Amino acid sequence: MIIFIINCGLLTGYYFLIRYYHRSWQQVPSFSYQRHGNPVFNEKISVVVPARNEETVIESCIESLLQQSYPKKLLEIIIVDDHSTDATADIIRRFNDQGVKLLSLRENKADGRPVVAYKKRAIDMAIRSATGDLIVTTDADCTYHPDWLATIAAFRGLNKASFIVAPVKFKTGSSSLLKVFQALDFAILQAITAASVDKGVHSMCNGANLAYEKKLFESVNGFDGIDQLPSGDDLLLMEKIKRQSPEAIAYLNAPQATVETLPADSWKAFFNQRIRWASKTGQYKDKRILWVLSLVFLLNLSLLVLLLGSIVQLHWLLLFMIAVFYKTIIEWDFVKDVLTWFDRQSLMGWFFFLQPLHIAYTVVAGLLGAFGSYEWKGRRITK
Repeated sequence: MIIFIINCGLLTGYYFLIRYYHRSWQQVPSFSYQRHGNPVFNEKISVVVPARNEETVIESCIESLLQQSYPKKLLEIIIVDDHSTDATADIIRRFNDQGVKLLSLRENKADGRPVVAYKKRAIDMAIRSATGDLIVTTDADCTYHPDWLATIAAFRGLNKASFIVAPVKFKTGSSSLLKVFQALDFAILQAITAASVDKGVHSMCNGANLAYEKKLFESVNGFDGIDQLPSGDDLLLMEKIKRQSPEAIAYLNAPQATVETLPADSWKAFFNQRIRWASKTGQYKDKRILWVLSLVFLLNLSLLVLLLGSIVQLHWLLLFMIAVFYKTIIEWDFVKDVLTWFDRQSLMGWFFFLQPLHIAYTVVAGLLGAFGSYEWKGRRITK
């Protein structure tokens, strides 16, 4: 009974947290540059794409970038090959005559230091060679609306933001349990990102869709101080920038600015991805996000304890079902509104039934992110 009382207390705190995120997310202003006339573009943009063993997706990414409506004379595309063992680099070279620049980490031996954070090193290498004033980072498995960069540039021109966070969503396709679960979970994370960034309550972002001034990146010494971790090229960088220039950060809420990316293709890849995300938690300087993550983790841990405890105390199963029911009620309206924005309304039918899976993965990923190891892009990372 004590664990259920604790669970009720955590659910109360969780209710106020979700209510705050929902209200804040509804207040994030939408943006469409067409409403502001035809903007005059004059800033050069350098798009940076780290790539490792992406031969199945890199061509679609490049073609989508080349189809941007942003003026070609103001657009630079830099792709950094991170020790690929497949045909990634060969595919990129096919686009050299269209202005796509290929760099290789094999040629980057600056300072003679051993590389731990390969993706950060790739982005840093690209930024050093970039000629654009605005850096836009994305991933090799992404595709884009033709007005993606034009929307970012118009938004920046109007509000003078120096660090822009924009939406990411998973591509539609297979309706397998894994793909449905990821699409649902990721959409919620993106809405929380929008709410937290717009209100300035804590840092959240995704490196698949970030834009920041090159001089701002240089002013915080890039990834110095956070290059001991393989992950964190997005959120940990954002924290550095927020400590120096909190007014520089803005959230861009626009369908045209939304990047589409691929979900993990296996449960193993999914858990490795989420463990990688969780692994940087200990490096957060913003205590507010740590309090949020702690509340979410402890709530899900208490629910998992109830479920596992039902093996020896059968009535705990009833307590678990009651708690999950109330958790679902707390989240329902928020999740429904979010899925509507992302045009994923059909996923609501899965929401309640996926709660046990979400509870288990949150606890497992949280624990392994703090203490375990994971595999990413063929590399074994040990804590």
